[in-house]
Amino acid sequence: MSLVQLSYRCPTCGGALQFVEGKAVEIVDGKIDMDSTKPRYECETCGVAYRELLGSKYFESFPIPKREKKLLRTGDIPPMKLKRDAEGKCDCPRCGDRMDFVEGQPVRIIDGRPDMENVKDHFRCPHCHSVFRRIASTDYFQWSEK
Repeated sequence: MSLVQLSYRCPTCGGALQFVEGKAVEIVDGKIDMDSTKPRYECETCGVAYRELLGSKYFESFPIPKREKKLLRTGDIPPMKLKRDAEGKCDCPRCGDRMDFVEGQPVRIIDGRPDMENVKDHFRCPHCHSVFRRIASTDYFQWSEK
């Protein structure tokens, strides 16, 4: 880690820096997290944060810790209406990430067997690998194993 002096731009990518206040002491994974109590500057473009060293006007850089999204249990997800936006995506009910809409395709023969997986419209989440399939001819979708 090299020390840098900061202006209003990130020295790594030139993006705008955002000031983040320090928070109260937290317990993370059974340990006290004192790093979150210190104020810092963050660049969301490149994922780097800068924290001042003892009032010296020099800053050390470190990667912004990514918080793992909590996945809902599949049994806790009721059937629900899902609507795609102009990009053909919607929010995943299980993890909150963006899901892709997959339009139904004709039956294909793969290795001598019919592939029925993509015959009907469904949503697929690239983050948690969930699939939500349409229930009969309704606007409701339900979580599916594949």
